[in-house]
Amino acid sequence: MLEIIPVIDLMNSVAVSGKSGNRETYTPLQTIYASSSDPLEIALSLKSAGAKEMYIADLDFIERNGNNNIFKIKEVNSVLPVILDVGVDKLETFEFLLEFAYKIIVATETLESIEELGKIFEKYPKERIIVSVDVKNNELYAKNMDLDLEGFKEVLRRIDPNEIILLDISSVGTEGGFNKPLLESFEEFKDKIILGGGITPDEISQLDALGIRKALVGTALHKGQIRLNPF
Repeated sequence: MLEIIPVIDLMNSVAVSGKSGNRETYTPLQTIYASSSDPLEIALSLKSAGAKEMYIADLDFIERNGNNNIFKIKEVNSVLPVILDVGVDKLETFEFLLEFAYKIIVATETLESIEELGKIFEKYPKERIIVSVDVKNNELYAKNMDLDLEGFKEVLRRIDPNEIILLDISSVGTEGGFNKPLLESFEEFKDKIILGGGITPDEISQLDALGIRKALVGTALHKGQIRLNPF
């Protein structure tokens, strides 16, 4: 059965919402799960509602504006296991984060090289690592690597991660629906996929029928349009 993983963005230790990449648009998150935008309060409420884990993007760390959120994230992780995205670039960054969250995302957008990805997988158990395949305009989004989607699939076959986030960045926050052709192109990895980007309430049963195990949901969840236990 499809598991819904709640998503929040953190800035200055507060959960926020806004247009991706534009800090000026971010405002404190309004969610049906809490009366404030305090991530710990939100996490406690999500746990009570049945959440098993929680995805946090630390926007300050991602933009390298300090790691002020990290102890708040550690608090949340003591309540609900955190899947953490801080824009990992190399092994040393990954290692630093292990004290603060249960699973650390290594995303193609920020990864320095395939060699660094290999170092992480050589040194640490797969249970602590999630590879995020970031896609923008139907192409692999990788700022530091000259690779296309097919080339990165070869990397995935070699390292064989336990979990793979398939994230259509173009769809995040749009509630415009998931990228069906992209998902179909990753059919061989279906049992590992955590799908993210624009998922709508109408698509939840469809994703479950397709055999997708987990989905990242932010906007629609916090608005109450998608429930944590939709079945």
